[in-house]
Amino acid sequence: MNEDAMNEPADTPHPNRLTRTRSGRMITGVCSGAAAYFNVDPTLVRIVVAVLTVLTSGAGILLYAAATLIIPEEGKDVSIAQELIDKQTNRNN
Repeated sequence: MNEDAMNEPADTPHPNRLTRTRSGRMITGVCSGAAAYFNVDPTLVRIVVAVLTVLTSGAGILLYAAATLIIPEEGKDVSIAQELIDKQTNRNN
């Protein structure tokens, strides 16, 4: 057994909320953020999204795009969608 693996804590802390991560991202960080939130390997989440996309004739891509807009980026308090809504609301006032 690897000594480094023995020194790591068995349970990593669960993030407080779901965010799109900046590290480990391939496109927008949705899969790596979900993986961190559920404490699973990001590759597994990416495979699930790819299979979902193939089985549903592209619905996985729409869900991924929606998640990109709705889930805030790591270090930010609001999502892209909320920023756009706030900007539009402030413009109209």
